[in-house]
Amino acid sequence: MADQQPKPDLLAGVALDAIPASGLLAGTIGTRDAVLVRDGDAIRAVGAKCTHLGAPLAQGMLVGGELRCPWHHACFDVASGRAAKAPAFDPLPVWPVAVEDGRARVTQAEPVAPPRAAIVLAEGPFVIVGGGAAGFAAAVALKEGAPRARVTVVSDDDHAPYDRTILTKDYLDGKFGDDRLPIAQTDLAGLGVELRLSTAVARVDRARREVVLADGEALPYAKLLLATGAEPIRPDLPGADGDHVRVLRSLADCRAVLARIGTAKEIVVLGASFIGLEAAASLRSRGLSVTVVSPEEAPTAAVFGQAASDAIMAVHRAKGVAFRLGREVQAIGAGDVTLDDGERLPADLVVLGTGVFPRTALAEAAGLAVDDGVVVDAHLRTSDPDVFAAGDIARWPDPHTGRDIRVEHWVVAQRQGQAAAAAMLGRPEAFAAVPFFWSKHFDLSLRYIGHAGRDAEVAVDGSPADRDATIAFSRGGRVEAVATMGRDVESLEREAAMERAVAAR
Repeated sequence: MADQQPKPDLLAGVALDAIPASGLLAGTIGTRDAVLVRDGDAIRAVGAKCTHLGAPLAQGMLVGGELRCPWHHACFDVASGRAAKAPAFDPLPVWPVAVEDGRARVTQAEPVAPPRAAIVLAEGPFVIVGGGAAGFAAAVALKEGAPRARVTVVSDDDHAPYDRTILTKDYLDGKFGDDRLPIAQTDLAGLGVELRLSTAVARVDRARREVVLADGEALPYAKLLLATGAEPIRPDLPGADGDHVRVLRSLADCRAVLARIGTAKEIVVLGASFIGLEAAASLRSRGLSVTVVSPEEAPTAAVFGQAASDAIMAVHRAKGVAFRLGREVQAIGAGDVTLDDGERLPADLVVLGTGVFPRTALAEAAGLAVDDGVVVDAHLRTSDPDVFAAGDIARWPDPHTGRDIRVEHWVVAQRQGQAAAAAMLGRPEAFAAVPFFWSKHFDLSLRYIGHAGRDAEVAVDGSPADRDATIAFSRGGRVEAVATMGRDVESLEREAAMERAVAAR
């Protein structure tokens, strides 16, 4: 392997013409890695790694004063280092830069203190039902915008908010431990948020503007956010309630699976959803025998297209994952699974990847408009202007497709939580984020932006088999979604183009 060129010492300074056309130059400040950023006439220096999962920001992209992460599209304000858009919440360090005689030089080894944001004098009380992606993001945004406000998060989970996306990936395969579970270094308790764990909500009393808990306690609200998420679907099969049959949605679910793999030799995953396939990859990475059963002949093809589906399947098969495609399960036994063709697969552990459904019962009982999700406007308001909804349950008017959509993506949920919080604070802006998600299968990662229906026209550039491809999904001549493999910057470019297209309308 050729030696890498040493990174320039930004304290010593670099010539302005050494900064690439991207505006991003990786360098060092003492013992720390940093990125020199040229944004128009402004030169700045910020931390080198995304505070979400450590992506190298020098490989990202500058868009309108924002530095965007190449892996998961987090956005940072380059002037302040502030995490402007999820999935990052913690800021980047920022250093002062002087420009003299055609050279840029960082003037001190220690980063400067971030500027304080303007404080909104909001009292609340604000109540958030749900401690997942949307609920966490909304709580952080509310306290950052209104530090004096009373914010309460009610969650039926036993654990403080955690990064659900790693459960089927790096946590299940053993690369990450419990220390990587928090969504961010930002701690809700440290912000003054009251977090009620293992707490069920009985109903929402809109007339009294109260959230009534299962124990009868009533929490008053000025504004309420429903972020109740989704529930795993359990198939109606004989034996589906067995103790060795597990869903994989929560941290408790994941730990229950991990508790059984020490003695399990044969694992069957029912369903080739992204959750199912990611779980299959993680369990196989531990050396376990894994078979995926799915009624689909081409898993993920409906989302990524046939060529990408073939590439994903090839990676799984090369790693030893077995498949029974085009097959239905008839029954789950104590140690096996019976398929519709009579085949019996040994199964010490059965993992269900059979999809989820939105948890809209609370909203329905409260009399809010529900239609394949809780109906919200562009500011995430429900049919009650004092009640908002975000995340997996929200069905919103998507400006990119011109359709009302509901998606179950982690980053969408977080950004909707941030947008809902802004509206709850009286600073509404139309939610216009481009939907984004990523999926990981062994060492293959895919990025997906936008939202396309099953009837979209598919155009492939490059080679999915070689993990170097862009797959565009169009309707009526307009690109509605793009999937990429090995082309992270292009994914960011396509996202920015979609944003510009909406802004220009």
